[in-house]
Amino acid sequence: MYRSANTVRVVVVAAVLVPLLLAANSPLLEWRDPVYIVAGFAGVIAMVLLLLQPMLATGQIPGIGRIQCRRAHRFIGVALVLSIIVHVAGLWLTSPPDVIDALLFNSATPFSVWGVIAMWGVFFTSVLAATRKKVFMTLYTWKIAHRTLAVVIVAGTVIHAILIEGTMETVSKYALCVLLLWVTFMAIVKPGR
Repeated sequence: MYRSANTVRVVVVAAVLVPLLLAANSPLLEWRDPVYIVAGFAGVIAMVLLLLQPMLATGQIPGIGRIQCRRAHRFIGVALVLSIIVHVAGLWLTSPPDVIDALLFNSATPFSVWGVIAMWGVFFTSVLAATRKKVFMTLYTWKIAHRTLAVVIVAGTVIHAILIEGTMETVSKYALCVLLLWVTFMAIVKPGR
């Protein structure tokens, strides 16, 4: 158990830090303006935060108790929403017509569609989470809705990331995508809590 817990910790830390560090050293950043760089990093941060969500929801991060996992899951959810807002706002500042086209599903770039689908999935999930008790949603209905939206969000995010040739280094991006798909699959198949 001790080795397994340490392995999980190392993998989680590496999955969080390696893509960020490699993206920070991308040669593609040389000719980008600061707003675009911040927007891009907000997207990478959102993807890294998304990796933590299923692990927190199922208690798969060693050393964090059940109550702390739930609190962290909520906190990371808010941070995820904020990261997406910074990502889209930054892209809006650099190219409003592209963002309008993406939001209207009229973009020439296929990755935009998947990013917008994932974004709306995150926003809808946050609204449901905030209003679940006020609209008298049962726990069972909430779990089904949340898991369904999680699949949409993760699938959209992974496709969005894979289709973009940007500052994320290819191997770490694909590794992060595989890990994200795996932890989401495991959270749905073996929900734990």
